[in-house]
Amino acid sequence: MPSLDTNGHNGHANGTNGATPKKCESDSPSSLPPTSSIPQKFLSKPTELGVTLVGFSGGQSRPGTDAGPEVLTQAGLLTQLESDLGYTLHGDTHVRNFNAYQPTVTDRDNALSNSSTIDDPDVRGMKNPRSVSAVTEQISELVYAQARAGRLALTLGGDHSIAIGTVSGIARAIRERADTPNDLALIWVDAHADINTPETSDSGNIHGMPVSFLTGLATSSTSGIFDWLQPHHKISTTKLVYIALRDVDAGEKRILRENNIRAYSMHDIDRHGIGAVMDAALAYIGTNTPIHLSFDVDALDPMWAPSTGTPVRGGLTLREGDFICEAVAETGQCVGFDLVEVNPSLSQSEGGVGDTVRAGVSLVRCGLGDTLL
Repeated sequence: MPSLDTNGHNGHANGTNGATPKKCESDSPSSLPPTSSIPQKFLSKPTELGVTLVGFSGGQSRPGTDAGPEVLTQAGLLTQLESDLGYTLHGDTHVRNFNAYQPTVTDRDNALSNSSTIDDPDVRGMKNPRSVSAVTEQISELVYAQARAGRLALTLGGDHSIAIGTVSGIARAIRERADTPNDLALIWVDAHADINTPETSDSGNIHGMPVSFLTGLATSSTSGIFDWLQPHHKISTTKLVYIALRDVDAGEKRILRENNIRAYSMHDIDRHGIGAVMDAALAYIGTNTPIHLSFDVDALDPMWAPSTGTPVRGGLTLREGDFICEAVAETGQCVGFDLVEVNPSLSQSEGGVGDTVRAGVSLVRCGLGDTLL
């Protein structure tokens, strides 16, 4: 099987391939997730989920992603995880409304005046930087507590800026736990790379920047604007893998190439198939590395998930998306999972919201060990 080194984003071997996995417990029944025969390598409580429900849309300009967790839970997702997959749930049972941290705007409707004031002015082109920083810092603490307890941390968002919180919280927990390797791998499934720095971003929307802050390619010394991110919150670019990219900004392409980041576009999936791409991605990460899977529903083609803010045609089928989640679950290495960018206020087609929610539910179930047989 070729290594699928494509588009100049080859990365290099991280030295973990073939290493003997370190496990939290023996392969006893108690070390298996519900309904699964796959031992979990880095979860001391594999039958438990730490749930964080994040209602937040401040990382981008379209309202509605704050309602994503609500429609997913109304569709019975959490109930299914308990009754069908057998998990014991901890953490949130109701959506946390983080939109209260968005800036206050006055005189918005005064068309003759240019005196609108925003409590959270742009900094280095970033929109809502203080509110997004405050929200993601809180998310980081919430997710950290669940991951530190040895549970898989499941987060439903919200726009993709929330991953600054989820990934950083899990990275910190992994580094503090004596029973796991120190480094966290991140699989980012998305139509977009979300690795713009404030200086390369055309829009200033922070949901297009989370990976740059998580890898330290973007930093901030401004008080109250991501200055809470410390080395223990961050991941290495050598532990980062992209899947399903198809709408990447020019500045992001340069960042990917200059940092030799492993990235698989839809071109690679079309050429080799999703099975070969996942084999290569997981071989690159290796067998002794905890994995955080961050899945933006816009990675799916809009025919499967139309209710999202930045849809791009030519994406994954639902089965390809499910397969990605299944393949990560089969490793026994997954310690965190985000599903983001479901926006029930946006749909170009009748039934589009229901289609998107059903796709989201399917992705989460597959990522948590549900199988076809």
